Amino acid sequence: MGRIRPTYIKRVSIELLNKYPQAFSRDFESNKEMVSTLTDVTSIMMRNRIAGYISRYLSHPEV
Repeated sequence: MGRIRPTYIKRVSIELLNKYPQAFSRDFESNKEMVSTLTDVTSIMMRNRIAGYISRYLSHPEV
């Protein structure tokens, strides 16, 4: 069983991946920096959750 994430985290993450497909990788630290530069998210926890979801999303073999 995995963690259940709120819909807005998933929505923002997928939108960022669709807009900037080459900007993100499986590395959480680099994704964290890219989320900070590409969005206006002020909360550190929200930034980390979005970056974590992107890293996890890109790690799956179906993607």
